[in-house]
Amino acid sequence: MWAEPFVHPALFYRDVDEYLVATTTFIREGLAAGEPVAVAVPPWNLALIEAELGAQAAGVLLLDMTEAGRNPGRIIPNVLRAFADRQDPGRHVRIIGEPIWAGRSATEYPACAQHEALINLAFTGRNVTILCPYDVEGLAAEVIREAARTHPVLRDATREWASDDYAPELVVDGHNRPLDEPERCASLRFDHTNLSAVRVLAAREAAALGFHGDRLDDIRLAVAELGANSLDHGGGSGVLRVWAADDALVCEVSDTGHITDPLVGRRPVDPRDAGSRGLLIVNLLSDLVRVHTRPGATVIRAYFSLPQSLPQSPS
Repeated sequence: MWAEPFVHPALFYRDVDEYLVATTTFIREGLAAGEPVAVAVPPWNLALIEAELGAQAAGVLLLDMTEAGRNPGRIIPNVLRAFADRQDPGRHVRIIGEPIWAGRSATEYPACAQHEALINLAFTGRNVTILCPYDVEGLAAEVIREAARTHPVLRDATREWASDDYAPELVVDGHNRPLDEPERCASLRFDHTNLSAVRVLAAREAAALGFHGDRLDDIRLAVAELGANSLDHGGGSGVLRVWAADDALVCEVSDTGHITDPLVGRRPVDPRDAGSRGLLIVNLLSDLVRVHTRPGATVIRAYFSLPQSLPQSPS
């Protein structure tokens, strides 16, 4: 039915039974055909799938999406491409990816929707099918409407059809909005003369919130990469702002650059290749990354969940 070798269906399900029938049928068809199969969904659904598959679960890569995909910006490079790229060229690959669940916050959702839209660009021409489940009872109506814009193929319990609303670029652009201003923050204007101060300020604010050890090092590295990007691509200077919001430390770097490649920071990079990988590193280290970019101005926010802060499951 579909000419493009890459197929990206959204699965609209209403209850556990519909979810399990659709997902395990998809998995078992792949296993029967000798295809590599990965499943990256929240743990409450992962447990259901694993139990339903029984012994067949041993042939599937099972990933907790609340960990592997906590930041939607790292799902393409570190989950989807990481699995697909390990397979033999030409083999059809099957992946179930569920990046949006009822516990996702309003701050996270725009990054999730942009991720779903960008999957299509990242996998064009690849022999891969990525099935994305959507809980139509638990998610807002606008989330379901946007799923029809980010997925060219739609499925439910009874049928499959082409989406008449498919327009992923509208979702990417629609969520590229100015970000809300913090009430209070620590700030620093930087250029090549004081780039090290970026790390110092971020580490000081993070330590005051209880970050330590490796996670404190992650924050230092992420803000250093953002600062270096501003020097290289953002006009040679920038502004760092740091604050606490809800359950996260937020580190924001703004400059006068403009990001024109929507997949920047989402492509896996061979360590042997030269070139910038700053935003990829930030995506891999952060719990959420939000970006607003336009000609003459880019703002990137990296969020780090406060110690003891955990993802919320649906009630």
